[in-house]
Amino acid sequence: MGYDIASGKPMMQSDGKLPLAGKVAIVTGAGSGIGRAEALHLARQGARIVVNDLGMGDPDIARKVVDEICAAGGKAVADTNTVSTMDGGQAIIAKAIDSFGRLDILVNNAGAGRRNPVTEMTEKEWDLTIAVNLKGCFTTVRHAAPIFRAQRSGVIINTSSDAGLGIHALSNYAAAKEGVVGFTRAVAFELGRYNVRCLAIRPRAFRTSMSGPESHEMFKSFEADFGVPFVGTHPFAHTVFPEPDEVGAMVAFLCGEGLDGLNGHTVQVGGGEIGLWSEPRVERSCFRPDGWDAEGLSQVGAYLLEGLRDRRAMMPDDAWAMLEGRGRRLSPDKVGNEDARKS
Repeated sequence: MGYDIASGKPMMQSDGKLPLAGKVAIVTGAGSGIGRAEALHLARQGARIVVNDLGMGDPDIARKVVDEICAAGGKAVADTNTVSTMDGGQAIIAKAIDSFGRLDILVNNAGAGRRNPVTEMTEKEWDLTIAVNLKGCFTTVRHAAPIFRAQRSGVIINTSSDAGLGIHALSNYAAAKEGVVGFTRAVAFELGRYNVRCLAIRPRAFRTSMSGPESHEMFKSFEADFGVPFVGTHPFAHTVFPEPDEVGAMVAFLCGEGLDGLNGHTVQVGGGEIGLWSEPRVERSCFRPDGWDAEGLSQVGAYLLEGLRDRRAMMPDDAWAMLEGRGRRLSPDKVGNEDARKS
């Protein structure tokens, strides 16, 4: 028995226990939105939860989620350390050990975004976003990995994003989120032999402080007129409004038993759709035993470039105007509001 991902309800095992009974999970950035949903779903399965959230704008945000979990009969503690430093990451892991005596699940959800075109991006905006989204995965994994390796079990869920495929005025966020995918593969490769699984998720959810109904409508309008705004992916704005709750259900499912073959992979969830991403592959290639020089490259250039087009350069001016207008409506402070709290 396991988890009914459609209803988001735990399914009792044959012995009457909840699937994650006895397990301890950390969820970073769990004070609101996706992180909160993940913490609640894990708790419903029986896991004890460390609710981590820095609490910018609301210092009690982590405690409020703890209160929700405890009121429903679960067990949880709040933590307000930052994921952006090594000391913070170590303290978050220590909170689980000190509070519950063990650690089984680590969900790296904390994130931050600062919107600006690359021509105007500041070093501070770049560094903050990388520190929380990418380094923030490393700081916690670095201190959880020895525990998981020693006990020969554990699940790590890192949060990526479709933005990693290319998005306007968020090159910092895109770089961090696609870096998370590479980091996930490397950790899975290193720790898989110890029965530790590491996965990445690309969640789609709009009912958060960072994205609301207006974001959903903007994407639907954009796609209707100009096509998919991300490079290399299918339509983002589904008819089903993407809710954080279904992301929480997926994460709880991924942390369950019987998924040994799922390690190093990227899973998509949101808007009524779930999916398993393919691994990167070479689309076309040529081999030359003696290596390549200018003359050789000139002969195969047409083959390598056949059918390719620069979608961004071909985008009409009114499409750019819509994207840039969206960027102006979401100031840097608003874009980072929810996720900055999670750092």
